[in-house]
Amino acid sequence: MYEIFADMHVHIGRAENGKPIKITAARTLNFANIAKECAERKGIQVVGIIDCASPYVIEDIEKFLQNGEAYELKDGGIIYKDKVCILLGSEVETSEKGRNGKKGSAHNLCFFPYLSNMKKFSQEMSTHIKNITLSTQRSDLSGYDLIDIVEKYDGILIPAHIFTPFKSYYGNCTDRIKDIFKEKYDKIFAVELGLSSDTFLADTISELESKTFVTNSDAHSLPKIAREYNKMLVEDISFKEIVKALKNEDGRKIIANYGLDPKLGKYHRTYCDDCNNTIETKEPVEKCPLCGSSNVTFGVFDRIELIKDKKETKSPENRPPYIYQVPLGFIPGVGGKTIEKLLDNFETEMSILHKLSKDDIESIVGEKVANAIENARTGNCKVHSGGGGNYGKIE
Repeated sequence: MYEIFADMHVHIGRAENGKPIKITAARTLNFANIAKECAERKGIQVVGIIDCASPYVIEDIEKFLQNGEAYELKDGGIIYKDKVCILLGSEVETSEKGRNGKKGSAHNLCFFPYLSNMKKFSQEMSTHIKNITLSTQRSDLSGYDLIDIVEKYDGILIPAHIFTPFKSYYGNCTDRIKDIFKEKYDKIFAVELGLSSDTFLADTISELESKTFVTNSDAHSLPKIAREYNKMLVEDISFKEIVKALKNEDGRKIIANYGLDPKLGKYHRTYCDDCNNTIETKEPVEKCPLCGSSNVTFGVFDRIELIKDKKETKSPENRPPYIYQVPLGFIPGVGGKTIEKLLDNFETEMSILHKLSKDDIESIVGEKVANAIENARTGNCKVHSGGGGNYGKIE
C-alpha cells in the first residue's frame, strides 16, 4: 500500500480540433496537456477528466492511446508515462423538481473504467442531451434515473459540489439528497464537497455520515488543477483501486481531504448582486441588510445553516481529516515567476506544499516569500470570505 494524491474533477476547454468542450474553461485544457501538467508540475497521481463523453474528446483519447505514451489498464483507467492514472469521467447536469416548486438542476460526476464504457454511455446520453459535444449540458434525466444508466456501463456516480447555489443537489434542488435518489441512495457512496464547504460544515447533516467526502479542484485552467485534492491509500493507481478507496474497502481509503478554507470559496457567504457586498451576518438572510435588495446569491454557509439537522458537528470515526490547503497561486506575493522558480528547483507543487522545509524554500525565493508560504501551509493567514462568484482573499 502507498499514498497518492488524486484530483477527480478537471475540465477540458478545447478538443485538439479546436472545438469548444467546456466553454468557460481555458483553451490550453486538453486531454494531453492535463496529463502532462499532473505528471510534470502538480505531482498528482490520479486525475479525473470529466468531459470524456464528448465525441471530440473520445477522438482525442483514441489518438492519445496511439502515441505510445499511454495505455489502458486491465483494472480500468489510462496510465500516462507510468506516472498518472486518468479516470474517464462525464459531468452530467440532471433536471430535478427543485425546492419551492421551482426547477432545479444538479451536477453529477460519472466515472467509467474503460473507453469502451464511455463510448456506450456517450451514445445513450446523446438521446437525453441536446448537444453531447459540449460539457455539462442539461439532460432530461433526474439523478434517480441517471444512476441506473451509469451502473449499466459499470460506472460510479458522485454528486458534484453538493452545496453550491447553482447546479447542485442541496444548493437548488432539495434539503435531503435521499429524497432525490430514494431507495437508490445507498448506491451513492461518495459526495464532492465543493470549494465553499468543508467536512466541519458537511457533517452537520446526518444523511451524509455514511458517505465518503471528496475534495476536487473543478479546474477550469491548468494552474487550478490540484487547488483541492485527496490523499488516498491504495495498492496501485487504477479505476478499481480508486473505487475501493472511495468505498473504504480492503484497507484502501481516503487518508485526508485537502481543500481551501471554505471562506476562500466563491460562494461561501450570501452576496448582494445589487450593492456588490458579501453579507456576513450571524443568521442566514434572504435580503441584503445594507441596501434592502432581495437580489442575493445565497451562500453555502448560509444554506447549510438552514438545512442542517445536527446542533454540532459530529463526524463518524472513520472520517479523514480535512486539511486547509492554500495553493501557491493563492498566496499573496507568490506570482507566476516565483512559482516557476520553485518548480524548476523542486519539481512539483505537491513537493513544495508537503515535503520541503521552510529553509529549502527560503534558499530559492528568499525569506519574505518563504514566510508567506509557511504561513499558508500552517493556517496562519487572515481570510476574508468570498461570495457571489468572487473568491475570498488572504491577507
